[in-house]
Amino acid sequence: MLPVKRPTTGAALEVDSESSSLTKKHRSFVSTATSATGGTAGVSAVNMGGGNADANNGVSNGVGGRNGKAPIGDIDEDLHSRQLAVYGRETMRRLFASNILVSGLQGLGAEVAKNLILAGVKSVTLHDEGNVELWDLASSFIFSEEDLGKNRALASVQKLQELNNAVVISTLTDELTKEQLSNFQAVVFTDISLDKAMEYDDYCHKHQPPIAFIKSEVHGLFGSVFCDFGPKFTVFDVDGEDPRTGIIASISNDNPALVACVDDERLEFQDGDLVVFSEVRGMTELTDGKPRKIKNARPYSFTIEEDTTNYTAYERGGIVTQVKEPKVLNFKTLKQALTDPGDFLLSDFSKFDRPPLLHLAFQALDKFIADFGRYPVAGSEEDAQKLISLVNDINNSLPDGRLEEIDQKLLRNFAFGARAVLNPMAAMFGGIVGQEVVKACSGKFHPLFQFFYFDSVESLPNGPLDPDDLKPLNSRYDAQISVFGSKLQKKLEDAKVFIVGSGALGCEFLKNLALMGVCCGDGGKLTVTDDDVIEKSNLSRQFLFRDWNIGQAKSTVAASAANLINPSLHVEALQNRASPETENVFDDTFWENLNVVINALDNVTARLYVDQRCLYFQKPLLESGTLGAKCNTQMVIPHLTENYGASRDPPEKQAPMCTVHSFPHNIDHCLTWARSEFEGLLEKTPAEVNAYLSNPNEYISAMNKAGDAQARDTLERVLECLERDRCDTFQDCITWARLKFEDYFSNRVKQLTFTFPEDAVTSSGAPFWSAPKRFPRPLQFSVHDLSHLPFVTAGAILRAETFGIPIPDWVNSSEKLANAVEKVIIPDFLPKKDAKIVTDEKATSLSTASIDDAAVISELVMKLERCREKLPPGYKMNPIQFEKDDDTNYHMDLITGFANMRARNYSIPEVDKLKAKFIAGRIIPAIATSTAMATGFVCLELYKVLDGQHKLEDYRNTFANLALPLFSMAEPVPPKVIKHQDLSWTIWDRWILKDNPSLRELLQWLKNKGLNAYSISFGSCLLYNSMFPRHKERMDRKLVDLVKDVAKAELPPYRCHFDIVVACEDDEDNDIDIPQISIYFR
Repeated sequence: MLPVKRPTTGAALEVDSESSSLTKKHRSFVSTATSATGGTAGVSAVNMGGGNADANNGVSNGVGGRNGKAPIGDIDEDLHSRQLAVYGRETMRRLFASNILVSGLQGLGAEVAKNLILAGVKSVTLHDEGNVELWDLASSFIFSEEDLGKNRALASVQKLQELNNAVVISTLTDELTKEQLSNFQAVVFTDISLDKAMEYDDYCHKHQPPIAFIKSEVHGLFGSVFCDFGPKFTVFDVDGEDPRTGIIASISNDNPALVACVDDERLEFQDGDLVVFSEVRGMTELTDGKPRKIKNARPYSFTIEEDTTNYTAYERGGIVTQVKEPKVLNFKTLKQALTDPGDFLLSDFSKFDRPPLLHLAFQALDKFIADFGRYPVAGSEEDAQKLISLVNDINNSLPDGRLEEIDQKLLRNFAFGARAVLNPMAAMFGGIVGQEVVKACSGKFHPLFQFFYFDSVESLPNGPLDPDDLKPLNSRYDAQISVFGSKLQKKLEDAKVFIVGSGALGCEFLKNLALMGVCCGDGGKLTVTDDDVIEKSNLSRQFLFRDWNIGQAKSTVAASAANLINPSLHVEALQNRASPETENVFDDTFWENLNVVINALDNVTARLYVDQRCLYFQKPLLESGTLGAKCNTQMVIPHLTENYGASRDPPEKQAPMCTVHSFPHNIDHCLTWARSEFEGLLEKTPAEVNAYLSNPNEYISAMNKAGDAQARDTLERVLECLERDRCDTFQDCITWARLKFEDYFSNRVKQLTFTFPEDAVTSSGAPFWSAPKRFPRPLQFSVHDLSHLPFVTAGAILRAETFGIPIPDWVNSSEKLANAVEKVIIPDFLPKKDAKIVTDEKATSLSTASIDDAAVISELVMKLERCREKLPPGYKMNPIQFEKDDDTNYHMDLITGFANMRARNYSIPEVDKLKAKFIAGRIIPAIATSTAMATGFVCLELYKVLDGQHKLEDYRNTFANLALPLFSMAEPVPPKVIKHQDLSWTIWDRWILKDNPSLRELLQWLKNKGLNAYSISFGSCLLYNSMFPRHKERMDRKLVDLVKDVAKAELPPYRCHFDIVVACEDDEDNDIDIPQISIYFR
């Protein structure tokens, strides 16, 4: 049942999705209130989901209080699972206790507020004394033309509240007093004078505890951030990464001691890291819990500053783990930092000298506004010179550190766009500033310390801009026109764009393009496609979706939401996956008409496919991706850059099958095994049962034909499921689950340790149980163990589901469950002397082949037939597909139980259900801030692409990590050039022959280029080879006829060409790689 749309007036709403006793009920309370906080400021508050508009209600002014322990509160794991994967529970709880002020609700303020509300802070107070202007519509997604003339803060409340009803949103519409700032843990100012900012910052800096102060501005293609979190701010986790670990292979008795680790994985320790030792056999002096400093870090070894000469000799085993220490930062006030800024955070090393100049430029702009009461006019040389003069005055007044050169062209561009807030800049800085607020409230990740300046002047059109082209047209795009001119605006509006994906990245892109006016003209069209539907977990970052959209198509909802942002947007929403199977939808005409493609995908396979299509049709591709606080962007520009697929990350290392199944040494191995067992028991085997029962003859024929160990194992599982392990009552299901516990966590371990005792040695005489192997111990089941009974419960409930057995109400009674479990008879276990356990790390299957497989299969088939005859007509099972995002379905309960019991066998630290969900569910960590920032970077490149006049050195690829923070921008890599005689080409080139040529005409066309073709193929079919005499008979045939007759290809009506691969050599018999050749026959 879909969630009910929340009411907007005071009410209590109870949502009971099902009447089953197993379903959890959720109650949410919704109310509205109006109050005042004192002084002359007018205040309105919308209180949704409990809480109070008073920022001091029950919360000290600190990291929830500031650097203290956060109050415990319920976290909606379904909603925030991807964010929890980045932050963890403690940071989330601190966020839930934080009250934030956002002052200035133009584009940047709106983006910051959006990201914080999605993150789930306790309250956001919106402050703005100004009214909505036409210029605001170019950068703020929360305003429409109907809001013109209304106060910005008041006009923002409704749309921002829809993002997260649990966040208290209130407004301030009059001038702030310093005292009001004490109500908040962090304050953000996006539109404030320097004098006022210094006054407020000084108050925040001295406040006890300090209030985090952030000042950020966006002016055209220039932006800045300043952070002051107080004189002694503690960072609990500087990078957000899990502590690094290593498995010890040896420790020397030496000074300094050399620690060698197994070569399974490279160590990621760095000199100066602190580590602790655990589980070391021998040399117990190192397991005292005391952190030790690393020196001489190498890929598989390091030394420690300790004399171990007289320590007990190392025997075996041991784990070394990094200790992450808190870091204390001493921030300067804004007043101090203006004259002594320290090191600026760089984003582009080709602009290393730019931040000091922009530091002066932003101060000069503040002085210009103070002197003239307005911003410089776009295109006004007089105003630009006034600003340049002010920069010179400030520079000359510096006691030291004066700039020797002032880039006047840069300052002219700064002056011309000073009044404009551009959407891509607002999106990018909204992500950065939103993340800094999270850091200030939680101590998670390293803050920006303290100034960051950024520009993207490369986004401007090449060549001089006509001042008349920058004049406002009384349109919603006037702010953008004041920077780029009306000619580029027309190109944006008439563009034809394809967005692939409408999840987190896709929502941001749709919003950005709507605000920029892309595809909003008569000739423009935006196509967005996504075959997915909206889930609850999407709502914490895919901000165009609401809870009442759950279950609906993402692309349709996102397109409709984008149309509300800008009704002029011409958008078509499709639900087709971009793949070879949909080339009848995304046909040649579709691709040829596009100006640019924007990927908003979450998997490499789809990215590579779109990349190949863009390469084929020579279309620009703007690529981006996020992982937690990290993001990257890549510009793929025809003939200028390499394509996306030209460079690939190395494949992720997979644990050997024998490690996962018999010798795990970390929780990831246990969870990989747990999910595999879940799918085998509850999905694959029931599906095999149904396949057999639905068509026994065909199924058995296939198994007899296969006749291998895998077919034998499959039949054994099907027979076991229908005969020995078939369940008819819920008590049967409990028996099955209890016996599975005994089998997995006791009997199998007993068998393993019988086959390989603790003192076993390998054929070379080395200890078998040496690192990274861990010697296991069997578990003794107990109904009083807090993990044992829940495992049996989850297993029994899911087993009952596969057999269609009703689940009794008494399943919620641990006492009755315990009684039912106690009834199960556990047979004695005797280990087998001839058991075969796979230890080969290269093995790809646990099935062991036998010369008797065919005979065994025949016997199994006979038993299956006898078993089938006893089943009632129409009998079938219900396979269960793993679903990680439903906490009421017991899937993660069982997988967590599987993994933790196995971890307990091997003395591996256990995990809670949330951590298990991240690993077993392969959840990609995601937060709104890095997503917004990535799309901002991409849309700054979109200006260049649609202008069409930029060179390679104008484009930027970006890698950023908001946790550090780190920004690394670089020129894209050009494509590899192949040369032959006076010809040259790259992977972007495709040779085209029109007018339906014959084979002879193709060969002559190549001969004219100095190329001798010796092989021509279509797909896997050879059309011509110079070595085959009979192929010479095909010389005068049309190539299209050869494709149809020889390759048996069916060319659909929408195709007017086909592609062939030609192998060529030059006159010296050297092979030459030539481009793909397209033959047009229509």
